[in-house]
Amino acid sequence: MRRTSPFKVGQIVFVTFYALISILPIIFIINHAFKPLSELFLFPPQFFVENPTFNNFRELVFALNLSAVPFTRYLFNSIIVTAAVVLFSVLFSTMGAYPLSKIKFKGKDLIFNTIILSLMFAPSTVTITRFLVVSNIRIMNTYFGHVLPLLAMPISIFLIKQFMDQIPSTLSEAAKIDGASEWVIFYRIIVPNIRPAIGTAAILAFQAVWGNVETSTLYMTSESMNTLPFFISTLNAGLLGGAGVARQGASAAAGLLMFLPNLVIFVILQKSMMSTLVNSGIK
Repeated sequence: MRRTSPFKVGQIVFVTFYALISILPIIFIINHAFKPLSELFLFPPQFFVENPTFNNFRELVFALNLSAVPFTRYLFNSIIVTAAVVLFSVLFSTMGAYPLSKIKFKGKDLIFNTIILSLMFAPSTVTITRFLVVSNIRIMNTYFGHVLPLLAMPISIFLIKQFMDQIPSTLSEAAKIDGASEWVIFYRIIVPNIRPAIGTAAILAFQAVWGNVETSTLYMTSESMNTLPFFISTLNAGLLGGAGVARQGASAAAGLLMFLPNLVIFVILQKSMMSTLVNSGIK
């Protein structure tokens, strides 16, 4: 019987420990949503719930009924904005990565280095610039005002470009010899081979927009144009009946409901993300 080396045993132990640590926040969010109000304010905080209750979800429904705008309107806004951002950000990132990977042109390295440089800055550094752009092109209080500030995702372009680099240039060169245009090469050869990277870009875009409150806070002036995350953020702000502390239970339940779509999307597309991160494109 072949013995496992101590190094491999150490690797297995480390990976197992890391996996357990990584799953703790998920367990905490689930437990937190079912804690009664007395456990929510315990100090030091308690990880596991002792007396689970559904009162938090009832409180959330009550808070939704107090809102001047129907809950379905917030949900509809979030679905529309999220779908548009995911679709168009993935499309633009893929189209932007293609020339950076497969087409030779002057200034290519400068553009790519600028994209990499932009990854070093926090999103808050462009908040004023985004506001001026949205204001000057007169898209405040519109769905376009929600979508436009979130379309540019340098990390998606970077990941997709790096994945495209794994595809042999001989494929596109052979297609050009057969008379294929750049669009045909992109759509019929490149895109089918970078689906894992596209899935990863979709996950990143979804996570960036689903919980976003910036666009509602800065660019929307009508309550009916706000998204669900913005409404959830008001539960503890005392905006609904002036009971910020009393809404802690509703906020905990809402946090779980907001987290579940992220978990579902990741479970569905996790293979794509893993494939992208290990650069398992065509060798």
